[in-house]
Amino acid sequence: MAISILPTRRNLRFKLDPAKALTWHRDGLNVSQFLNTMSLFFPVGERFFIDSVRNYRELVQDPELKKAVTAFIGQEAMHGREHDEYNDHVANAGVPLKAQERLVEALLKQIQKRTPQSFQLAGTVALEHLTAILADGLLSLPEIMEGADDGYKAIWNWHALEETEHKAVAFDVYQLAVGTDDRLSAYALRTSTLVISTAVFFALFLPFYAHNVRVTGGLFDAKGWRSVLRHSLGKKGIFRYTAKAWLDWFKPGFHPWDHDNRQYLEQFEALLGDVLTDAA
Repeated sequence: MAISILPTRRNLRFKLDPAKALTWHRDGLNVSQFLNTMSLFFPVGERFFIDSVRNYRELVQDPELKKAVTAFIGQEAMHGREHDEYNDHVANAGVPLKAQERLVEALLKQIQKRTPQSFQLAGTVALEHLTAILADGLLSLPEIMEGADDGYKAIWNWHALEETEHKAVAFDVYQLAVGTDDRLSAYALRTSTLVISTAVFFALFLPFYAHNVRVTGGLFDAKGWRSVLRHSLGKKGIFRYTAKAWLDWFKPGFHPWDHDNRQYLEQFEALLGDVLTDAA
């Protein structure tokens, strides 16, 4: 039986302590900066995702998918807003996140200008898969966030939960607009864009991250680097954990809900904790 999850737009705000922007993770600056650097991609990335899905919104006639698309757009807008504030705290602490964000934004604008809308939607679907499996890794490996500052931990858990909740929406629009895997061209576009998107993401993320660690004094912190390796590539590291899920994308007939992790959505309030402020 196919899994159908209707996302919910939530207008939440988080108690983020600006003074802890560089050291909010229990394991210190290098791990905090790893996630901080990842955060810079979200506001501009979410806007790109929204535009890519909106391009095909008029094709959606199914009432449930229409509702899901509306909720997807709403959730992504909230993610962008909250990560904008998060990124401001990091930038104000001396990290050049805003300059890096402008580079990402310029690249995405060129993609929008120079590529077909079908490619933009395929890229969105691919990056939504990458985000969804990383979200699943974060939720499945709670030790990664153990001992972190409550506010920063909550914003990451919230983002991971909502990425899980809406992980199939853009995919379902893609199948409607471009085609299912029965069409070789649709399958080839879907799979090739994951390779391209993953490569481009890491080609940007890794130098940004190394620079951000360097300017904040963590370049020669051996203990910090060991913590980063443990959380990323160790036995319970997030990249090691998500490798199989990344490869599953290439199975003909794959659907995001083939990875059934609905159980985390039932823990929404418990995973966020008492760290929210009143929504604006």
